[in-house]
Amino acid sequence: MPYLEDFTLASEDQEFQFFLNQKSRAYSDYYPFQVFPAKQLPTLKFASITIFYGDNGSGKSTLLNVIAEKLHLQRGALYNRASFFEDYLDLCTYTMHVPLPEKSAIITSDEIFNHMLDLRALNQGIDLKREETFKDYLNHKFGDFQYHDLADYDELKKTLETRRKTQSRYVREHLQKNVTERSNGESAMQFFAERIQDNQLYLLDEPENSLSPARQQELVRLLTDSARFFGCQFVIATHSPFVLALRDAKIYDLDATPVVTKRWTELPAVQVYADFFAAHRQDFEA
Repeated sequence: MPYLEDFTLASEDQEFQFFLNQKSRAYSDYYPFQVFPAKQLPTLKFASITIFYGDNGSGKSTLLNVIAEKLHLQRGALYNRASFFEDYLDLCTYTMHVPLPEKSAIITSDEIFNHMLDLRALNQGIDLKREETFKDYLNHKFGDFQYHDLADYDELKKTLETRRKTQSRYVREHLQKNVTERSNGESAMQFFAERIQDNQLYLLDEPENSLSPARQQELVRLLTDSARFFGCQFVIATHSPFVLALRDAKIYDLDATPVVTKRWTELPAVQVYADFFAAHRQDFEA
């Protein structure tokens, strides 16, 4: 469902007027000013799934962040605005005729990476606790504990428990299960499955990072179903051929001047893959 209908960046004339009004010329970097005028971006029109394609440095991540900040979307990782970011946002406009869903968010690679680091740190804590539980079991099972009064009741219970259970069973029952008995790609895919909820607007910055080709196709199925059946709208920055092939996606080529929409099969990154596999076709037929 399209919540965001269109978005217009600051025009070249607006940027020029902004610089004329600056009293100080001490700054050498006016980011995100001066990023987009040469690209001649039109007013961006959004579908249920809209994709920004481009090589590294094309501005696709900047464009996502401009939209996210203008709409005040939630984000799960820190984002450091440049000094003139707010000035630039004031010159941008958008159209939205329905209320923005309250859990709408931008999801970046940094957030996914932080999620995996958090899981790793949690598991390290669990591993340390496992060693402590091993020692606790042995101390109670083979120690010289003697019951005296009710103050010793909890220790008595633990001692009796260790004597009727094996070490492995005792540890399993007293220890939180390790939360990531899976690869980074599996953890990232689980993150998307849990993070994406019904009837929301999501901006995704290169969601294919950390995902294998098979996992990327799994992500594509999740995004397709979420947009088609569960009322979500996605704006995605990517150069993954699997994500670019999302059914009915509207793709803006940020490497083109002026920026235009294209079919996914027309994009250079996809053609590189197509040419490579065509050149090696005989290897698959051997």
